[in-house]
This record gives sequence, structure tokens and C-alpha cells, in this order.
Amino acid sequence: MDYLQIDELPALRKPTFIAAFRGWNDAGEAGTGGVRHMIDAWSAQEFAHIDPEEFFDFTVARPRIAITEEGLRDLSWPSNRFFYHRHDDEQQPDAVLLLGTEPHLRWRAFTDTVRDLYERMDGERLLTLGALVAATTHTRPVPVTGFSTEADLQQRLQGLTIGRSRYEGPTGIVGALHAAWREDDLAAGSLWAGLPPYLGDAVNPRGALALLQELDRLFAFVPDLAKLEEAAQAFEREVEEALESNEEMRSYLGQLEKRLDSGATESGALDLPSAGDLMGDLETFLRQQRKD
Repeated sequence: MDYLQIDELPALRKPTFIAAFRGWNDAGEAGTGGVRHMIDAWSAQEFAHIDPEEFFDFTVARPRIAITEEGLRDLSWPSNRFFYHRHDDEQQPDAVLLLGTEPHLRWRAFTDTVRDLYERMDGERLLTLGALVAATTHTRPVPVTGFSTEADLQQRLQGLTIGRSRYEGPTGIVGALHAAWREDDLAAGSLWAGLPPYLGDAVNPRGALALLQELDRLFAFVPDLAKLEEAAQAFEREVEEALESNEEMRSYLGQLEKRLDSGATESGALDLPSAGDLMGDLETFLRQQRKD
């Protein structure tokens, strides 16, 4: 069965595939936020999507109803959509952007669908963007880890002091994609941002900015980041304002910063406060972020 719905296949020059998925792989929506910024900044054109019918439990990821300007009820399904950007500079690689939602079912069929399109378009490499909770604070630069199956690109990552991820444990659809690429000896890489656990599920533009800054340092084709930089600065101000009257949290952050500066958190083991410990203005801020 062909799960891929293509409107029109664009003619591109060995495009780089850049993918991010909402869900388990996407703390603070850093990965999807980065891909969404690239789509908007490039005015990238959608050309294909994966039919969600075989890949989602719709009682878990329910379709959503929205009211159109005409007053009609519009139904939208969990999506995995492909966009393309053709660079004017022939020295720069063209790009295919996959903005998706992690599927619940049939991961091998899903990865086969993405890989088939990649091979059909003669892709250069797959780059995935993601984010996870890490031993860090919002007052420190966002740590970025990554890896590549290409020796020269892995050396460049190390030259940019981007450490290789040492994570072992459950994985998401990103892990399944990279396993499929490795089995077929296809070029692939990944960048991961580490975000503070105490900000919960608030959308964190600092993570998206950190990922795209490193992507730009590697390939120099990321579009202008000014809007994302403004959003990240505004986010920092709002967090500081929310924490201003929370002495308990500020004390905790001060202790954590000392541990970070001393290298005591390198093992990744932290005594982190539970969500119930975050009180007052910080909780109000997070609720407002979710509402927005």
C-alpha cells in the first residue's frame, strides 16, 4: 500500500532532508519549532504528506475541529507533511523539510515510506532535530549534542564542540529512522537540544534557536534567525519575571548553577523538583504558555 500522497514531485539537487516530530522527541517543541521557522522563513512549499490512517490511534491523537472564517467546521488530522526549498545559489544544497507528529503504529512501514521518498529524490543526507530534558538551566546556553554517520561531518561536529549523545534507553521515531538509514548505509545525522526540566511542556524557542544556530554553523544555509532570536529573548524575560517572586525556585536554580559550573552534573543525575513543587508565578506562566 502506498501511504505517501504526492501533489507534485519537485526537481531538486540532492536535497538535504531535515525532519522533526512532535511528541516524545520534541521537548519544548524545539525540533518542530526549528523546522517550522525554516518553512516560514523560506516560504517552503508543501508537496507531499503521509496518510495518517495506518499510523495513528485517533483515540490518543484525536483529530481537531476548527471553525473557518466562513463559519464551517474544519477537521484536521495528525500530520506528517513534506515541504521543499530550492536554493538560488547552486552551491547550497536544496532542502526537503519534514514537519511531523510521531506515529503510534507501524513504525517500520512509516520509516520505509520516508526512506522511499528520500531515495526517489536522491537525498544527500537525513538530518533530524530533537530535544530532551537535560541537566541545565534557562540561565545557561542550551547544550546541543549530535552525531553523524559521515566521518567528515562527525569531525566537524566535534570541532564545534558538539558532544556525541551517550543516551541509552527507549527511543522515538527518530531512532527508528536512523536505524533504517544505517541498515541501508545512507548518510544521516542528528542534533539534540537539552532543555531545563522545570519549565515543563512550555514552548521553548531557545531550544529551536540553539538547534538552528548549530545547523547553520555546519551547513551555512539556515534562513535569517532574527525572529527566532527575538522570541527566545522574550521567553527568557518572561521566565525571569515569573521566577522573580519564587524564592524557593530561585534558591534551587542557584544551587544547580553551582553544580553545573563545578561539573558535578556530568553524570546526568539530578535531584530535580517535581511539577508539584513549582508554585506561584512559575505555574501561572506555564499554564499561560500552554493556553497560548
